[in-house]
Amino acid sequence: MMNMNTRNQYLKTLINEHGYHLLLRGEKTKLLDEYCKNAKQNRKYVIRKIRNASYLKSGKRLRKSYYDNYVKVALIRCWDIFDHPSGQRLASLLGAEVERLRRLKELLCSDTVAKKLKKISPRTIDEKLKKHKEKERLTRTRKVKVHPLLYQKIPIKIFAEQDRGSAGNIQIDFVEHCGATTRGHYANTLSTTDIAHGWWEGEAIMGSGKQRAQEAVDRVRGRYPFNWNEIHSDNGASFINGHLYNYTIKEGMDFSRSRPYQKNDNCLVEQKNWTHVKKHVGYLRYDTEEDLAILNDLYRNELRLYKNFFQSVMKLVSKERVEGKIHRKYDKAKTPYRRVLQCDEVPKHIKNQLIKTYESLNPAELKRSIDYK
Repeated sequence: MMNMNTRNQYLKTLINEHGYHLLLRGEKTKLLDEYCKNAKQNRKYVIRKIRNASYLKSGKRLRKSYYDNYVKVALIRCWDIFDHPSGQRLASLLGAEVERLRRLKELLCSDTVAKKLKKISPRTIDEKLKKHKEKERLTRTRKVKVHPLLYQKIPIKIFAEQDRGSAGNIQIDFVEHCGATTRGHYANTLSTTDIAHGWWEGEAIMGSGKQRAQEAVDRVRGRYPFNWNEIHSDNGASFINGHLYNYTIKEGMDFSRSRPYQKNDNCLVEQKNWTHVKKHVGYLRYDTEEDLAILNDLYRNELRLYKNFFQSVMKLVSKERVEGKIHRKYDKAKTPYRRVLQCDEVPKHIKNQLIKTYESLNPAELKRSIDYK
């Protein structure tokens, strides 16, 4: 089946090769019959095309894009500042952050471009960034002996059984920075996240000793804007031990664990082990006190502020299996900071402190500092 552009090319070839305008009437008739039969077009319509030479024009009409290259350049800048989020997550940020970035002189664009950025849809964002993303695309299970009595005292909870509605239910995990070998002492990052709001905190320690792990949990807990009700860990000996178990009893917290070799039971913190730790720290070995100091400086300052105040999160609302396929529905993307502000369990004075902190931050400066460290 020929399209309009192919028909025009065919007609142009017939006219040029046979010298249509110099032919006699009968010869023109034969040429028109041949074209109309093959192209399946009306004879009178073809004659008009030849008279006004419309077959010489391109059949494709180019429509001027509403979101032009000025918008695309500004969109790429915002995408870089907010650490390459998806279209849905970026769209939820642009409405609130575009004017802020312009005020901070991190985003230089006209009022027209800023207006377009505020109302651009997630699908259009992904479409505009598709080529740019292609250019920038980068490319153990270990058995641990755990005390059997503690195994019985600490209950197993799968992800569906964990409380996803109230603040203070925390998933915790360790991320190793051992490089190519696990010999000797090296740094480990304690990664923690709140199930309901996605708030994240991290702390680096040398090794993964039981007492050091418990002390790291206590330090991280103090940086959360709400109290902890329960901690949920994997089955590593760094967590399933008397130090942490007695600590939770003393502080009045519940303690649960995942099923052995089932990472999906601790899925939220497992996600953040990549997005919040490995993505920034990498896979090298860090085994000196200087390394440890830099890691903790990063976690306690810029990274926690950047991730909690300027990285939006989508929560799973429902999951349904239909004919062998799982259909998932998510809520609107929001930053952990915005979710905490909407939480009734967080005191008003804590929310006011968070608002003051947010107003004092520059996301672009935080990103530069993270990259430098």
